[in-house]
Amino acid sequence: MKGDKLSGDSGWRDKQTSASFAGGLSASFFHLVFYCLIVGSLRGLLTVGARVKVVIFHKPPRGAFVMASNHISHFDPPFLSGWLPRKIDWIAMSELFGTGWSRAGFNWLDVIPVDRGGDDRHALREALRRLAGGRVIGVFPEGGIRDGERSMLAGAPFRDGAVMLAVHAGCPIVPVVILGSERLYNTKNWLPWRRARVFIAIGAPVHPPDQKSRSAAREQMRADLAAAVVWLKRDLVRECGLGENDLPHSPRERMSEA
Repeated sequence: MKGDKLSGDSGWRDKQTSASFAGGLSASFFHLVFYCLIVGSLRGLLTVGARVKVVIFHKPPRGAFVMASNHISHFDPPFLSGWLPRKIDWIAMSELFGTGWSRAGFNWLDVIPVDRGGDDRHALREALRRLAGGRVIGVFPEGGIRDGERSMLAGAPFRDGAVMLAVHAGCPIVPVVILGSERLYNTKNWLPWRRARVFIAIGAPVHPPDQKSRSAAREQMRADLAAAVVWLKRDLVRECGLGENDLPHSPRERMSEA
């Protein structure tokens, strides 16, 4: 009888495990379909107001990596999600998850909420779990929209989140530079004959240094990333023949342009 009972318990657990696995696959598939639907729709909408040029200076690696980009407008996430070759799980401020519908939508897009006011270990653990599964985590290290001397494009300091993730996960950071997206704050640029020019550059991966303590590795990787972003912007400007007006301006400046 005991043997029968154990066999029954084992079978029940197997069914539970199978059901959980199937449920996980079903949820992942739904999230992927939802992501493709939303990102595809936003790409179509952005194409109305922008001509996008992607310059791949180095092909992104396979497997897990952290994508770190400068941040110049609210249009950056859909531009990068829509034109980069990998699905991106973004890290975003928890305030965006305020209402029921926004919370559900961002969860279905696999966005990871983070509390910008403190040490959010839950977000760190979740991002590391996804990196362990070979996914791409998207981060804006500046922590908000920046232009001019405040931008990492000009060598300004940035937050350590992307570097911390990469060091803990043992994966590279892929630097990305986006220019021109803030032009869409000006409604005139949505006219078909005035479409804004948006440029996206993908640079060579920045790898965690070997044989160093985590704190030393973070410092080294932070310096390497800072230099990589500045050089990537210069390469993009040279490659596409860009001028001063193509570099980031504040939303207010763009909205006041004739």
